Amino acid sequence: MNGRGGRGAALLVAGAFFMENLDATIISTAAPEMAASFGARPEAVGVTVTAYVVALAVFIPLSGWAAGRWGTRRVFAAAIAVFTVASALCAAADGLTELVLTRVLQGIGGAMMVPVGRLAVLRTTRRRDLLRAIAWLTWPGLLAPVLAPALGGLFTTYASWRWIFLVNVPLGVVALPAALWLIPDLRREDGEERRGLDRVGFVLVGSGLAALVLGLELLGGSPARWCTAALWLGAGLLTCGLAVRHLRLSPRPLLDLATFRVTTFRVSNAGGALFRAAVSVPPFLLPLMFQQALGWSAARAGLVLTAVFAGNIAVKPFTTPLLRRFGFRTVLVVNGAATAVTFALCGMLGPRSPLPVVVAVLFVSGVCRSVSLSAYATIGFADIEPERTADANSLSSAVQQLATGLGVALATLSLGAAGPLASLLGLDGPTAAYAVAFGLLTVLPLMCVAEASRLRRDAGAMVTGAVPARAGRPPAPSSGSARPAR
Repeated sequence: MNGRGGRGAALLVAGAFFMENLDATIISTAAPEMAASFGARPEAVGVTVTAYVVALAVFIPLSGWAAGRWGTRRVFAAAIAVFTVASALCAAADGLTELVLTRVLQGIGGAMMVPVGRLAVLRTTRRRDLLRAIAWLTWPGLLAPVLAPALGGLFTTYASWRWIFLVNVPLGVVALPAALWLIPDLRREDGEERRGLDRVGFVLVGSGLAALVLGLELLGGSPARWCTAALWLGAGLLTCGLAVRHLRLSPRPLLDLATFRVTTFRVSNAGGALFRAAVSVPPFLLPLMFQQALGWSAARAGLVLTAVFAGNIAVKPFTTPLLRRFGFRTVLVVNGAATAVTFALCGMLGPRSPLPVVVAVLFVSGVCRSVSLSAYATIGFADIEPERTADANSLSSAVQQLATGLGVALATLSLGAAGPLASLLGLDGPTAAYAVAFGLLTVLPLMCVAEASRLRRDAGAMVTGAVPARAGRPPAPSSGSARPAR
């Protein structure tokens, strides 16, 4: 990393990533107070999380096109401004509908902010430095979902839920001039900035993803809404099918699906999406379980959850040596299975669980999520040709954000189904439904294991330094190849 695309830019983008991820999860702890102020049920506040993540997923595909047309520096700075103003509007919201609308605006800003910043860093990073650069960019994704319940609990208990949005305002004011100074003004060198936007692709992809997430949200509610949920899910699947057909046939598609022919990129986004959806569950379910089932305060629930972050910190110095010693495939397979075990352990926690045991389980969970998220984020760009970084970055960012939204929706769905299942299984007690929910969700990390096992043993060896990369030349794709650069 060098010049304006060096460590300073990476740290700035990491800070933006932290703000984006923080606002995706911080509402979970503050949901009861927010619902009370709006005269709604706590579960209804979940739609603000869904709206934010859907906006991210819908508008992220535009990030590569926007950066190519107007330049990374200008788009990144404008996105920070939109995100900051939207955060202030969220804090001033007087009703749930108003908050949902301002959250959508906030999501649009985040959709341009992080992917464009990450693109600037990736485009100025040599392949041998990729692991280090990804490490800088991955940390906020690990930190924000864990600190969010603690910060949300503290704000809710000692101030007001509105501060979970107001905290972004001074951060944005500082980040804006820093962006104008640190972010390089990169554009596409192949005339991409002069092409028109694939409007058909944007409409199909955006509406399809929105319908799927909305359907899952409704499916996680009362049984009376399941018919409506099925209609939304069916419409989403149909629209996504049409979107895939359009993207494959269009000469200038919004998203280049041919990038999935590269095995390492496909595993990073298919298995990585499942893993990201899986690890977004504990920060959502555990605060609810601690407060509603165990009777803890919001502050205590949030502070205990920081044990996950402690696990992230403890294992970080060992992540790169682990990848170099055992390789991406072995690490992802073993760690995916270990993550499934931590899910089962979370489901076993109850009123009689000693606090040190609770902290230990969360600590191990943090270790597992840190190792796999770092591995998935790094291997995704290991075999991507430099000229295709923009397309791969937009596609990967959209998949990641959608996975997070789907994880929250699946957590809600599993918790809704867990109550009747617990009764059928003869389970009782305040945490019975949560135990069943975590049991159902263990299938997600196990599916990641199946996907990771398809990697070559030496996959990603060049970025870990196990195999020296040829100077100035990227490694050949693992399987197949992406479409020639347009």
